Amino acid sequence: MRGPQEVNGIVLFSRNYRESDKLVKIFTESSGKRMFFVRHANKKNSQINSAIQPFTQANYIGDLKEEGLSFLNSAKDIHPFFAIQQDIFLSAYATYILNLSDAAIDDNVYDPFLFGFIKDSLTLIDEGYDAEIITNIFEIQLLQRFGIQLNFSSCAICGSQEEPFDFSDKYHGVLCQKHWSMDDRRFHYSPRALHFIRLFNHISFEQIKSINLSDETKQYIRQVIDSIYEEYVGLHLKSKKFIDDMQNWKEMMPKRENKIDKQDNTN
Repeated sequence: MRGPQEVNGIVLFSRNYRESDKLVKIFTESSGKRMFFVRHANKKNSQINSAIQPFTQANYIGDLKEEGLSFLNSAKDIHPFFAIQQDIFLSAYATYILNLSDAAIDDNVYDPFLFGFIKDSLTLIDEGYDAEIITNIFEIQLLQRFGIQLNFSSCAICGSQEEPFDFSDKYHGVLCQKHWSMDDRRFHYSPRALHFIRLFNHISFEQIKSINLSDETKQYIRQVIDSIYEEYVGLHLKSKKFIDDMQNWKEMMPKRENKIDKQDNTN
């Protein structure tokens, strides 16, 4: 009989179950997403409570089941993303990233690359990098997990990589200016936004420090990604609506300092 297993994981969400127990969904590096039953998690003396808080990574020890609920016994090497936990703006973007990840693949699917992508995204947000840009990159590169293959790299007609581009639903990708006439219903996106969408499609997080975007450009990018997700994915998450609503009232708050937050620039 198989004994307890130890898995590295990130909490996706948790909810109360009965009076003192919890159900906690964890994205594990080695076994995919699993729903864990945690007995007596809500009791004051619970030793595992800190490990199952939102935006927490740890090594979890328990009995993993291929079907039904797994059982979580203990945790070690607990790493909370403190800045995200304490900031409503950061937690909004982080929640959206986690919700997208949960929707993108089925439970019990081994996907260590996505696990690492989530971990790196949360780490950068926690360290003070622009949460909007990190989220945009995550959204664009996650499209493949939804089975969406779009050509952002070159013109779908001639293969040109010369800007400006616009996006064509008809050709499932970008068109160079010479071939805009091939699709009268092209999206008429901002060429500046598409420049960064193309960059986000293949950029690695090691290159993040060289990107600075104005608020206006970030707004254009948001419009492009929203329309692509609406057209191709059709996913409507409460966490995304919260981010949309948040944009309306965060202007009343003091200007936030980000490690990526200036005029448009790529080096």
